[in-house]
Amino acid sequence: MKVVLATLNAKYIHTSLALRCLKAYCGDEFDMDIAEYTIKDPVMNIVSDLYARNPDVVGFSCYIWNIEETITVIDMLRKIMPTVRIVLGGPEVSYDMNFWMERLPEVDFIVVGEGEETFHHLLTEIRDTQKFHMVFGVTYRKRHADGREEVIVNPPRPKLDLAKLPSPHRFAEDVPSLANRVVYFETSRGCPFSCQFCLSSIESGVRYYDIERTKADIVYLIDSGAKLIKFVDRTFNIKRDYALEMFRFLIENHRGCVFQFEITGDIMPPDVMDYLAEHAPPGIFRFEIGVQSTNDLTNEAVQRRQNFEKLSRTVLKAKQSGKIDQHLDLIAGLPHEDYDTFSKTFNEVFALRPEEMQLGFLKMLRGTGMRREAEKHGYVYMDRAPYEILGNNLLPFGDIVRIKRVEDVLEKYWNAHRMDHVLLYLVERAFPSPFDFFQRFGDFWESKGWQKIGHQLEDLFSRLWSFLEKTIEDARISGTALTWRPDVVLGLMKLDYFLNHKYKPRKVWWDFVMDKAVLNGWMQRLADRPGEVSGDFAELALGEKEMHKHSVIERLPFDLETYLKTGEIQASETLLIVVYGNGGRQDGAPPKAFTLLLDKAVSL
Repeated sequence: MKVVLATLNAKYIHTSLALRCLKAYCGDEFDMDIAEYTIKDPVMNIVSDLYARNPDVVGFSCYIWNIEETITVIDMLRKIMPTVRIVLGGPEVSYDMNFWMERLPEVDFIVVGEGEETFHHLLTEIRDTQKFHMVFGVTYRKRHADGREEVIVNPPRPKLDLAKLPSPHRFAEDVPSLANRVVYFETSRGCPFSCQFCLSSIESGVRYYDIERTKADIVYLIDSGAKLIKFVDRTFNIKRDYALEMFRFLIENHRGCVFQFEITGDIMPPDVMDYLAEHAPPGIFRFEIGVQSTNDLTNEAVQRRQNFEKLSRTVLKAKQSGKIDQHLDLIAGLPHEDYDTFSKTFNEVFALRPEEMQLGFLKMLRGTGMRREAEKHGYVYMDRAPYEILGNNLLPFGDIVRIKRVEDVLEKYWNAHRMDHVLLYLVERAFPSPFDFFQRFGDFWESKGWQKIGHQLEDLFSRLWSFLEKTIEDARISGTALTWRPDVVLGLMKLDYFLNHKYKPRKVWWDFVMDKAVLNGWMQRLADRPGEVSGDFAELALGEKEMHKHSVIERLPFDLETYLKTGEIQASETLLIVVYGNGGRQDGAPPKAFTLLLDKAVSL
């Protein structure tokens, strides 16, 4: 019996852990393929590929991000393969099974919850005796002799003993692509918390895989070329000793691989953070921390226990270490959170300066407490996945639309790290709060219709400058004094623009006003007297020709080096020098910025 396990990933670089778990458990007994596509792939291409595999059974792994696209595939597949058995599984279809069976008459079975044992049992019954009533954890269609069809929801299957499950990480066919894709890895299942917006709240308790097998699988993946391993454990650090042992193991065996974890920030012991600060190599660990809200009333309403002071301590310790990148999540639209209280949450979290800050919107997932109690808070939401809210009794749709503008520019500017220097200046000195800056900029972006068109790097800079020019003009008209210096902002934007290129940029987005003779004079002087800049610059030993080919210069109206060190704006002028590719000796090397403080004695 030929079985194809299929899913539509959000991106090509993603991989499906669920499908590999099923194949590891069932593949020795059945002829089984894994077929991964993306939600952007043409449906005809997906169906053609499935058809060519000539399966007897096709199983689809379903999530909120792929269910609607998967349904389109199923509809077409049934038309061309009327006898194929179609099985659905995954969190999106593990609740409201009667709804799915009614909506999707093309589907024969739904595997509910953990799938390894259930799917194996189902395949055995499809092949042998057809006694589907014996398969705990399955929903199926029973066809009576009179032609009547009945949906049967079997009792759930007991939780699996994870120690008895085979490894999903040992398939030879995965090895060639490991270096170019994200490897998803679980060391445990379940969550100790009961946040009512999350599916993990439904399952109580946490179960662990054997730690020695976990370590062996990780070493195998690293040896086989994996570059990014993302742990899908809901709370990786729930057990202090376990987390510390795993961190220590990964530090000792990483060999350049990067590891990403979901952690709960307020339960991370300070001594574990101290250990990471001392021993972790920079850049191999990434923490994803779900803050969601700093509003105590909101957290209480969704049964979320959180100590923001302790969470902040963890985030700041990680940031001060310079070793760990952090991704902090917020959810707009939770109970008792209106526009003003959400802006407060945003500002309190942004004050921690995470490397990434994801602003999401509440989704009414099937099976969650929030969906069951939607009427209590006046929620209206999308009928189909991703079930995102459209408003509630405190946050109307108009406010949601405005916050979405914040999300848009936050993602393009802060999370993309295209202009860190100028953004920090603006949120700290030019606007009342970070949220206020992103909201005003997002509103301006929308008013220009830029959300409808694409953008190059220089567009992002020029559009920000257009917004700032409008802000300057509004202040002039209203007679309001600026709290910031536009010339300093422009200088920092030039620095950020230069640092965002691997190679010398062919053009700039501002009017370059330095006279060509002056430019040539500086290039000659920097080549002849590099020690005036710094010892590091002199070590590059760049000739005048190399300077022209592999560097850029610009005059800034303040002491850049002092500002970068202390934040103080001094009235001196700076010559900014940015060198690319280590002066042409190392292709693609990160650009290096140097400064020369100008005064009458050295100016040209």
